[in-house]
Amino acid sequence: MSKSLRLTEKWMQRGLWVVALVFASFLIGLGGTLVGDLPQVERQRTVDDFMDLPASTQLRSSIKATKTAERDANEALEQAQLKRRVAQADSAAARETFDNWLSTRRATQLSEQDPELVARTRALDGLKDKERAAGMAVEAQQQALLDARQSTVRERRKLAEMEQTAQQLLDAEYRRIELRVFLYRLALTLPLLAVAGWLFAKKRKSTYWPFVWGFILFALFAFFVELVPYLPSYGGYVRYIVGIVVTVAVGRQAIVALNRYLERQKLAEQLPDAQRREELSYDTALARLSKGVCPGCERPVDLKNPEIDFCPHCGIGLFDHCAVCSTRKSAFAKFCHACGATGERERPSQVPMAGLS
Repeated sequence: MSKSLRLTEKWMQRGLWVVALVFASFLIGLGGTLVGDLPQVERQRTVDDFMDLPASTQLRSSIKATKTAERDANEALEQAQLKRRVAQADSAAARETFDNWLSTRRATQLSEQDPELVARTRALDGLKDKERAAGMAVEAQQQALLDARQSTVRERRKLAEMEQTAQQLLDAEYRRIELRVFLYRLALTLPLLAVAGWLFAKKRKSTYWPFVWGFILFALFAFFVELVPYLPSYGGYVRYIVGIVVTVAVGRQAIVALNRYLERQKLAEQLPDAQRREELSYDTALARLSKGVCPGCERPVDLKNPEIDFCPHCGIGLFDHCAVCSTRKSAFAKFCHACGATGERERPSQVPMAGLS
Protein backbone atom coordinates (compact mmCIF):
# COMPACT_ATOMS: atom_id res chain seq x y z
CA MET A 1 0.00 0.00 0.00
CA SER A 2 2.99 2.32 0.52
CA LYS A 3 3.46 2.53 -3.28
CA SER A 4 0.11 4.32 -3.59
CA LEU A 5 1.04 7.04 -1.06
CA ARG A 6 2.44 10.45 -1.90
CA LEU A 7 6.09 11.02 -0.89
CA THR A 8 5.25 13.56 1.81
CA GLU A 9 2.41 11.38 3.05
CA LYS A 10 4.76 8.39 3.21
CA TRP A 11 7.26 10.25 5.41
CA MET A 12 4.47 11.64 7.56
CA GLN A 13 3.20 8.09 8.04
CA ARG A 14 6.65 6.99 9.18
CA GLY A 15 6.84 9.92 11.59
CA LEU A 16 3.46 9.03 13.04
CA TRP A 17 4.63 5.43 13.54
CA VAL A 18 7.58 6.83 15.49
CA VAL A 19 5.06 8.75 17.63
CA ALA A 20 3.12 5.51 18.16
CA LEU A 21 6.26 3.62 19.23
CA VAL A 22 7.38 6.40 21.59
CA PHE A 23 3.90 6.58 23.12
CA ALA A 24 3.89 2.80 23.52
CA SER A 25 7.36 2.86 25.15
CA PHE A 26 6.24 5.33 27.81
CA LEU A 27 3.08 3.35 28.48
CA ILE A 28 5.15 0.16 28.72
CA GLY A 29 7.54 1.82 31.19
CA LEU A 30 4.63 3.01 33.34
CA GLY A 31 2.91 -0.39 33.16
CA GLY A 32 6.12 -2.26 33.96
CA THR A 33 6.69 -0.10 37.04
CA LEU A 34 3.12 -0.66 38.20
CA VAL A 35 3.24 -4.43 37.59
CA GLY A 36 6.62 -4.67 39.32
CA ASP A 37 5.24 -2.96 42.42
CA LEU A 38 2.17 -5.21 42.64
CA PRO A 39 3.92 -7.85 44.84
CA GLN A 40 4.38 -5.17 47.50
CA VAL A 41 0.63 -5.34 48.11
CA GLU A 42 1.22 -8.69 49.83
CA ARG A 43 3.09 -8.81 53.16
CA GLN A 44 6.40 -10.63 53.03
CA ARG A 45 6.27 -13.83 55.06
CA THR A 46 9.09 -15.80 56.73
CA VAL A 47 9.49 -19.24 58.27
CA ASP A 48 9.06 -17.79 61.76
CA ASP A 49 5.52 -16.69 60.86
CA PHE A 50 4.46 -20.36 60.64
CA MET A 51 6.26 -21.66 63.76
CA ASP A 52 5.11 -21.93 67.36
CA LEU A 53 6.86 -18.81 68.63
CA PRO A 54 7.18 -19.80 72.35
CA ALA A 55 8.37 -23.31 71.48
CA SER A 56 10.87 -22.12 68.86
CA THR A 57 12.16 -19.40 71.20
CA GLN A 58 12.63 -21.96 73.96
CA LEU A 59 14.45 -24.35 71.61
CA ARG A 60 16.78 -21.62 70.36
CA SER A 61 17.53 -20.56 73.94
CA SER A 62 18.16 -24.18 74.89
CA ILE A 63 20.49 -24.64 71.91
CA LYS A 64 22.36 -21.50 72.93
CA ALA A 65 22.67 -22.75 76.51
CA THR A 66 23.85 -26.23 75.46
CA LYS A 67 26.41 -24.71 73.12
CA THR A 68 27.68 -22.62 76.01
CA ALA A 69 27.79 -25.72 78.20
CA GLU A 70 29.57 -27.60 75.43
CA ARG A 71 32.17 -24.86 75.13
CA ASP A 72 32.69 -24.76 78.92
CA ALA A 73 32.93 -28.56 79.09
CA ASN A 74 35.47 -28.59 76.30
CA GLU A 75 37.63 -26.00 78.08
CA ALA A 76 37.34 -27.90 81.38
CA LEU A 77 38.28 -31.12 79.59
CA GLU A 78 41.43 -29.52 78.22
CA GLN A 79 42.38 -28.40 81.73
CA ALA A 80 41.66 -31.85 83.18
CA GLN A 81 43.71 -33.53 80.47
CA LEU A 82 46.58 -31.17 81.21
CA LYS A 83 46.39 -31.98 84.94
CA ARG A 84 46.29 -35.70 84.16
CA ARG A 85 49.39 -35.42 82.00
CA VAL A 86 51.16 -33.56 84.82
CA ALA A 87 50.08 -36.21 87.36
CA GLN A 88 51.23 -38.97 85.04
CA ALA A 89 54.58 -37.25 84.57
CA ASP A 90 55.02 -36.77 88.35
CA SER A 91 54.06 -40.38 89.01
CA ALA A 92 56.41 -41.65 86.33
CA ALA A 93 59.29 -39.55 87.69
CA ALA A 94 58.59 -40.69 91.25
CA ARG A 95 58.40 -44.30 90.12
CA GLU A 96 61.76 -44.01 88.38
CA THR A 97 63.35 -42.42 91.48
CA PHE A 98 61.83 -45.07 93.72
CA ASP A 99 63.07 -47.87 91.47
CA ASN A 100 66.60 -46.42 91.58
CA TRP A 101 66.50 -46.00 95.32
CA LEU A 102 65.07 -49.50 95.76
CA SER A 103 67.95 -50.97 93.74
CA THR A 104 70.40 -49.19 96.01
CA ARG A 105 68.55 -50.43 99.06
CA ARG A 106 68.80 -54.01 97.90
CA ALA A 107 72.46 -53.63 97.23
CA THR A 108 73.33 -52.20 100.63
CA GLN A 109 70.86 -54.23 102.70
CA LEU A 110 70.74 -51.47 105.33
CA SER A 111 67.89 -52.11 107.77
CA GLU A 112 67.89 -48.50 109.02
CA GLN A 113 66.47 -47.45 105.60
CA ASP A 114 63.17 -49.35 106.11
CA PRO A 115 61.25 -46.27 107.40
CA GLU A 116 62.35 -44.33 104.34
CA LEU A 117 61.14 -47.21 102.15
CA VAL A 118 57.74 -46.96 103.77
CA ALA A 119 57.66 -43.18 103.29
CA ARG A 120 58.71 -43.39 99.67
CA THR A 121 56.09 -46.07 99.02
CA ARG A 122 53.40 -43.91 100.58
CA ALA A 123 54.49 -40.91 98.54
CA LEU A 124 54.37 -42.98 95.36
CA ASP A 125 50.90 -44.23 96.29
CA GLY A 126 49.81 -40.64 96.80
CA LEU A 127 51.02 -39.69 93.32
CA LYS A 128 49.18 -42.67 91.85
CA ASP A 129 46.03 -41.53 93.65
CA LYS A 130 46.43 -38.06 92.14
CA GLU A 131 46.91 -39.62 88.71
CA ARG A 132 43.76 -41.68 89.11
CA ALA A 133 41.85 -38.64 90.37
CA ALA A 134 43.03 -36.63 87.33
CA GLY A 135 41.92 -39.48 85.07
CA MET A 136 38.50 -39.54 86.72
CA ALA A 137 38.21 -35.78 86.27
CA VAL A 138 39.02 -36.16 82.57
CA GLU A 139 36.40 -38.85 82.22
CA ALA A 140 33.84 -36.69 84.01
CA GLN A 141 34.54 -33.75 81.68
CA GLN A 142 34.36 -36.05 78.66
CA GLN A 143 30.95 -37.23 79.86
CA ALA A 144 29.81 -33.65 80.39
CA LEU A 145 31.01 -32.69 76.91
CA LEU A 146 29.25 -35.70 75.38
CA ASP A 147 26.02 -34.85 77.21
CA ALA A 148 26.18 -31.24 76.03
CA ARG A 149 26.82 -32.28 72.42
CA GLN A 150 23.99 -34.83 72.43
CA SER A 151 21.65 -32.26 73.98
CA THR A 152 22.59 -29.76 71.28
CA VAL A 153 21.93 -32.36 68.56
CA ARG A 154 18.52 -33.21 70.04
CA GLU A 155 17.49 -29.57 70.29
CA ARG A 156 18.73 -28.84 66.79
CA ARG A 157 16.79 -31.83 65.44
CA LYS A 158 13.58 -30.61 67.08
CA LEU A 159 14.13 -27.10 65.72
CA ALA A 160 14.86 -28.47 62.23
CA GLU A 161 11.62 -30.47 62.28
CA MET A 162 9.67 -27.37 63.28
CA GLU A 163 11.40 -25.32 60.54
CA GLN A 164 10.71 -28.02 57.93
CA THR A 165 7.00 -28.02 58.78
CA ALA A 166 6.95 -24.22 58.76
CA GLN A 167 8.80 -24.15 55.41
CA GLN A 168 6.11 -26.34 53.85
CA LEU A 169 3.45 -23.95 55.12
CA LEU A 170 5.50 -20.99 53.85
CA ASP A 171 5.82 -22.58 50.38
CA ALA A 172 2.06 -23.11 50.27
CA GLU A 173 1.53 -19.49 51.29
CA TYR A 174 3.97 -18.32 48.61
CA ARG A 175 1.97 -20.23 46.01
CA ARG A 176 -1.20 -18.53 47.21
CA ILE A 177 0.53 -15.14 47.15
CA GLU A 178 1.83 -15.87 43.66
CA LEU A 179 -1.69 -16.71 42.51
CA ARG A 180 -3.12 -13.56 44.08
CA VAL A 181 -0.44 -11.36 42.51
CA PHE A 182 -1.11 -13.03 39.16
CA LEU A 183 -4.82 -12.28 39.57
CA TYR A 184 -3.92 -8.66 40.31
CA ARG A 185 -1.90 -8.55 37.10
CA LEU A 186 -4.70 -10.28 35.23
CA ALA A 187 -7.26 -7.79 36.55
CA LEU A 188 -4.99 -4.99 35.32
CA THR A 189 -4.10 -6.54 31.95
CA LEU A 190 -7.42 -7.93 30.70
CA PRO A 191 -9.21 -4.54 30.63
CA LEU A 192 -6.25 -3.10 28.74
CA LEU A 193 -6.46 -5.97 26.26
CA ALA A 194 -10.23 -5.50 25.88
CA VAL A 195 -9.79 -1.76 25.26
CA ALA A 196 -7.01 -2.50 22.77
CA GLY A 197 -9.30 -4.93 20.92
CA TRP A 198 -12.05 -2.33 20.75
CA LEU A 199 -9.62 0.33 19.52
CA PHE A 200 -8.26 -2.05 16.88
CA ALA A 201 -11.76 -2.85 15.64
CA LYS A 202 -13.16 0.70 15.72
CA LYS A 203 -10.40 3.30 15.82
CA ARG A 204 -7.29 1.93 14.12
CA LYS A 205 -7.93 4.08 11.02
CA SER A 206 -9.10 7.18 12.88
CA THR A 207 -7.37 10.55 12.88
CA TYR A 208 -5.47 9.74 16.08
CA TRP A 209 -4.39 6.28 14.98
CA PRO A 210 -0.76 6.66 16.29
CA PHE A 211 -2.05 6.81 19.86
CA VAL A 212 -4.43 3.95 19.14
CA TRP A 213 -1.63 1.73 17.84
CA GLY A 214 0.67 2.85 20.68
CA PHE A 215 -1.94 1.72 23.20
CA ILE A 216 -2.45 -1.57 21.30
CA LEU A 217 1.29 -2.29 21.38
CA PHE A 218 1.37 -1.46 25.07
CA ALA A 219 -1.57 -3.82 25.81
CA LEU A 220 0.05 -6.66 23.84
CA PHE A 221 3.36 -6.13 25.65
CA ALA A 222 1.58 -6.03 29.02
CA PHE A 223 -0.17 -9.32 28.27
CA PHE A 224 2.64 -11.35 26.71
CA VAL A 225 5.61 -9.93 28.66
CA GLU A 226 4.22 -8.62 31.95
CA LEU A 227 1.54 -11.30 32.50
CA VAL A 228 2.37 -14.58 30.74
CA PRO A 229 5.80 -15.13 32.43
CA TYR A 230 4.09 -14.89 35.84
CA LEU A 231 1.44 -17.47 34.92
CA PRO A 232 1.36 -20.00 37.80
CA SER A 233 2.75 -23.39 36.85
CA TYR A 234 1.33 -25.99 39.26
CA GLY A 235 3.25 -28.72 37.50
CA GLY A 236 2.62 -27.22 34.06
CA TYR A 237 -1.11 -28.00 34.06
CA VAL A 238 -2.24 -24.39 34.32
CA ARG A 239 0.07 -23.14 31.58
CA TYR A 240 -0.80 -25.93 29.17
CA ILE A 241 -4.53 -25.58 29.84
CA VAL A 242 -4.38 -21.81 29.39
CA GLY A 243 -2.34 -22.28 26.21
CA ILE A 244 -4.92 -24.72 24.86
CA VAL A 245 -7.82 -22.39 25.72
CA VAL A 246 -6.13 -19.35 24.16
CA THR A 247 -5.15 -21.32 21.05
CA VAL A 248 -8.68 -22.68 20.61
CA ALA A 249 -10.20 -19.21 21.11
CA VAL A 250 -7.82 -17.51 18.68
CA GLY A 251 -8.05 -20.38 16.18
CA ARG A 252 -11.84 -20.36 16.29
CA GLN A 253 -11.91 -16.60 15.76
CA ALA A 254 -9.51 -16.95 12.83
CA ILE A 255 -11.63 -19.70 11.26
CA VAL A 256 -14.82 -17.64 11.69
CA ALA A 257 -13.11 -14.57 10.21
CA LEU A 258 -11.86 -16.60 7.25
CA ASN A 259 -15.32 -18.05 6.57
CA ARG A 260 -16.88 -14.59 6.79
CA TYR A 261 -14.27 -13.23 4.41
CA LEU A 262 -14.95 -16.01 1.90
CA GLU A 263 -18.70 -15.43 2.15
CA ARG A 264 -18.22 -11.70 1.57
CA GLN A 265 -16.00 -12.44 -1.41
CA LYS A 266 -18.60 -14.79 -2.90
CA LEU A 267 -21.34 -12.21 -2.47
CA ALA A 268 -19.14 -9.44 -3.86
CA GLU A 269 -18.23 -11.47 -6.94
CA GLN A 270 -21.94 -11.76 -7.75
CA LEU A 271 -22.38 -7.97 -7.89
CA PRO A 272 -22.14 -5.98 -11.15
CA ASP A 273 -18.68 -5.00 -12.26
CA ALA A 274 -19.20 -1.24 -11.86
CA GLN A 275 -20.62 -1.59 -8.34
CA ARG A 276 -17.72 -3.79 -7.24
CA ARG A 277 -15.17 -1.26 -8.47
CA GLU A 278 -17.00 1.61 -6.79
CA GLU A 279 -17.01 -0.23 -3.44
CA LEU A 280 -13.25 -0.82 -3.59
CA SER A 281 -11.05 1.82 -1.98
CA TYR A 282 -8.69 3.55 -4.37
CA ASP A 283 -5.64 2.94 -2.18
CA THR A 284 -6.65 -0.69 -1.60
CA ALA A 285 -7.04 -1.30 -5.32
CA LEU A 286 -3.63 0.26 -6.11
CA ALA A 287 -1.96 -1.71 -3.31
CA ARG A 288 -3.35 -4.99 -4.62
CA LEU A 289 -2.48 -4.16 -8.22
CA SER A 290 1.09 -3.35 -7.17
CA LYS A 291 1.31 -6.90 -5.78
CA GLY A 292 0.14 -8.46 -9.05
CA VAL A 293 -3.23 -9.66 -7.71
CA CYS A 294 -6.80 -8.89 -8.63
CA PRO A 295 -8.25 -6.06 -6.50
CA GLY A 296 -11.57 -7.90 -6.33
CA CYS A 297 -10.69 -11.51 -5.45
CA GLU A 298 -6.95 -11.11 -4.59
CA ARG A 299 -5.95 -13.98 -6.88
CA PRO A 300 -2.79 -13.69 -9.04
CA VAL A 301 -3.31 -12.08 -12.46
CA ASP A 302 -0.78 -11.36 -15.22
CA LEU A 303 -1.29 -7.60 -15.36
CA LYS A 304 1.50 -7.20 -17.93
CA ASN A 305 -0.45 -9.15 -20.53
CA PRO A 306 -2.07 -6.50 -22.82
CA GLU A 307 -4.84 -8.93 -23.78
CA ILE A 308 -6.18 -9.27 -20.23
CA ASP A 309 -8.79 -6.60 -19.42
CA PHE A 310 -10.87 -8.63 -16.94
CA CYS A 311 -9.95 -10.91 -14.07
CA PRO A 312 -10.21 -14.53 -15.25
CA HIS A 313 -11.21 -15.59 -11.72
CA CYS A 314 -13.96 -13.16 -10.69
CA GLY A 315 -14.65 -11.16 -13.87
CA ILE A 316 -14.00 -7.68 -12.45
CA GLY A 317 -12.74 -5.13 -14.94
CA LEU A 318 -9.03 -4.43 -14.63
CA PHE A 319 -8.39 -2.25 -17.70
CA ASP A 320 -10.61 -0.04 -19.88
CA HIS A 321 -10.11 2.74 -22.41
CA CYS A 322 -10.12 6.47 -21.89
CA ALA A 323 -13.36 8.10 -23.05
CA VAL A 324 -11.38 10.96 -24.57
CA CYS A 325 -8.26 9.47 -26.17
CA SER A 326 -9.18 5.75 -26.12
CA THR A 327 -5.87 4.86 -24.42
CA ARG A 328 -5.88 1.57 -22.53
CA LYS A 329 -5.59 2.37 -18.81
CA SER A 330 -6.31 0.88 -15.38
CA ALA A 331 -10.01 0.72 -14.63
CA PHE A 332 -9.26 1.96 -11.11
CA ALA A 333 -7.24 5.02 -12.17
CA LYS A 334 -8.90 8.37 -11.45
CA PHE A 335 -7.24 10.05 -14.40
CA CYS A 336 -5.97 8.94 -17.80
CA HIS A 337 -2.22 8.74 -17.87
CA ALA A 338 -2.15 9.77 -21.55
CA CYS A 339 -4.39 12.82 -21.69
CA GLY A 340 -5.20 13.57 -18.05
CA ALA A 341 -8.94 13.22 -18.50
CA THR A 342 -11.03 11.88 -15.65
CA GLY A 343 -10.81 8.13 -15.53
CA GLU A 344 -14.32 7.25 -16.63
CA ARG A 345 -14.61 4.02 -18.55
CA GLU A 346 -15.54 4.34 -22.20
CA ARG A 347 -19.15 3.32 -22.75
CA PRO A 348 -20.12 1.26 -25.82
CA SER A 349 -22.68 3.90 -26.77
CA GLN A 350 -19.90 6.52 -27.02
CA VAL A 351 -18.03 4.72 -29.84
CA PRO A 352 -20.64 5.19 -32.58
CA MET A 353 -21.15 8.81 -31.49
CA ALA A 354 -17.43 9.42 -31.81
CA GLY A 355 -17.53 7.84 -35.27
CA LEU A 356 -20.45 10.07 -36.38
CA SER A 357 -18.65 13.15 -35.29
